[in-house]
Amino acid sequence: MKNRFYTLLAAIAATHCCHAEIFPTETGKQRIPTSLQVNTSDTIKIKESFNEEDKSVNEFLDDRLKPIRQNFKRINSITKWSSIKKKDIEGESAEGGEAVFYEQKGGLEKITARLYGEMGQVLTEYYLLNGKLSFVFEKIYTYNRPLFYDVKAMKENNDTEAFDFEKSEIEENRNYFEKGKLVHVLNSLDCGAPFSSDYINEEQKRFSEAFQKLLKLKNEK
Repeated sequence: MKNRFYTLLAAIAATHCCHAEIFPTETGKQRIPTSLQVNTSDTIKIKESFNEEDKSVNEFLDDRLKPIRQNFKRINSITKWSSIKKKDIEGESAEGGEAVFYEQKGGLEKITARLYGEMGQVLTEYYLLNGKLSFVFEKIYTYNRPLFYDVKAMKENNDTEAFDFEKSEIEENRNYFEKGKLVHVLNSLDCGAPFSSDYINEEQKRFSEAFQKLLKLKNEK
């Protein structure tokens, strides 16, 4: 479902631009942070979070979010997992997708979901605390040109740019859950406006439904 993938990229970027809280990051056109650098393997991939802290931007909800942040740091610092299972995600994007399930001592700790398209990709990391969704880290990666658009295509179309990873735009969305409820959102784009309760509810529904679909995929044989 090609259109659905592109709609996700466009809709999230447009909505968050006007409702995001200030979150200092080096994402954007000028510089891509280490956590989002490319893996030059079979395909371009955004790197997963590893040994990364989720630092507080201000004192708002700081004590309340501390356990969530500590859990994020603990999980993404694990180097040896008891079990890592991969499954294909079908029908969600033009270039396919992949889910990875991380377990430690029989318990599910983390899920990553990747969706690929000609114009970008989305990496969403789901972190669990006491068996429940605790933190969702979504990274939206939009290319400057389609992945196949090389120098030859650029010249044939009298264009000034070919596909260049370094010119990709990155958006980060950090979502904090408490007892299954989304209580706080941080976004790397900012227009100065606070999040509305309707927006928070929509995002909670979106992530919760996606999380349940991934759990269902995990149990399929």
